[in-house]
Amino acid sequence: MLIAGLQKLTLIDYPGKIAATIFLAGCDFRCPFCYNRELVLPKEIKKRATIPEKEFFKFLKSKQELLEGIVITGGEPCINKDLPKFVRKIKKLGYPVKIDTNGSNPRMLKDLISKRLIDYVAMDIKGPLGLKNPKYQIQKYKNEIKKSVEILKNSGIDFEFRTTVVPTIHEKKDFLEIAKWIGGPNVKYYLQNFRPEKTIDPKFEKIKPYSEKYLSEIQKAISPFFEVCQLR
Repeated sequence: MLIAGLQKLTLIDYPGKIAATIFLAGCDFRCPFCYNRELVLPKEIKKRATIPEKEFFKFLKSKQELLEGIVITGGEPCINKDLPKFVRKIKKLGYPVKIDTNGSNPRMLKDLISKRLIDYVAMDIKGPLGLKNPKYQIQKYKNEIKKSVEILKNSGIDFEFRTTVVPTIHEKKDFLEIAKWIGGPNVKYYLQNFRPEKTIDPKFEKIKPYSEKYLSEIQKAISPFFEVCQLR
């Protein structure tokens, strides 16, 4: 497991818990606005120092009286075939585990859920399934993403969907399509404003984010489709 980063304490990444977040390198998407290019692009990953698993688990053992959960993010955690084994070792230390995913590997997601290895999932919804922006992999992984959404909605575990709202890619109508697709009485959905910093495509560093007012208009329009719909 290529551990490329560790945030030793976070109060926001795992809802309701004091947690630590680990960052796994590698991703099967190339979202142009992504600001974690050092975890996505192979040439950037090679430059980054990694944390040995032994050192990571030593840290976890030392913080059992403080930490209440572990967040595994990336990159894309679910591209790692050894992820279940890795998570099992974390669970043996008594930690609840949250996974952040893009939904491209429903088989891995289902495996982790069926084996009760994860307790919370945050899945990024990149856009409506009909979005044909060539900068996205939505069409390539369309069936996998649909499966992952259904797996989560029928899983019985805590989960949320979230979308980073990006000018030049998303419009208000896109979120009505998303809401009709993923909405439901037990679904939490969060809108995150785009951050124009160290993006995979440098052109996106010059794009001005949408205003809070515009995001609030979107949130108000789609709230009826969800149990919770908020801005982050």
